[in-house]
Amino acid sequence: MMVTDRRRVARAAGASEIDALVRAVARGVNAGATMIQVRERALDDSELLDLTARLVRQSAPSGARVVVNDRVDVAIAAAAAGVHLPASGAPPERVRAVAPPGFLIGRSVHSEAEARAAEQTGACDYLVFGSVYPTASKPPGHEPAGIDALARVCRMVRLPVLAIGGIDARRAREVARAGAAGVAAIGLFVGHDDDVLNAAVREIAHAFASE
Repeated sequence: MMVTDRRRVARAAGASEIDALVRAVARGVNAGATMIQVRERALDDSELLDLTARLVRQSAPSGARVVVNDRVDVAIAAAAAGVHLPASGAPPERVRAVAPPGFLIGRSVHSEAEARAAEQTGACDYLVFGSVYPTASKPPGHEPAGIDALARVCRMVRLPVLAIGGIDARRAREVARAGAAGVAAIGLFVGHDDDVLNAAVREIAHAFASE
């Protein structure tokens, strides 16, 4: 899963935020990302809707699925594949009650208790757990959960768990061995040329296929 951050992408690319993000998502999908989480909280409603619809159209030929962070209304209006709920977001069962058939619902969790509670709703399709490793996306002093905590969560729930936080190709095999179904990342998709990005995504895919 590629998690978007238009400002970080634009700084790396030296381009306008939206155009840089759209190009970065195209590169991520071409490299092998199978899900895109649109996490652009500071955009107004119309900008977020336009961006999401654009990314849905762009990603459709590859089969990559687009989910929108927190905004169920935007996800449905843009014909996205689903919504990704933050840990403090709407109850998944309430979202499921209004969602169209086949709509994906993911949830961020940061502890075993949160993972168990999310699964018990019966409304989630996957979980994202982290931060597993130190990451530039969190403020200084943030304490990562660690690989052992990821392993405990993966053993506890039957839902697919994606690991997030400090994810790179070097750590993919350790994450796969902990029981994760995949990874979610921001920095992995920022500031690298196509050859480096493609190689990293291939290495991650191989790590999960071989475990």
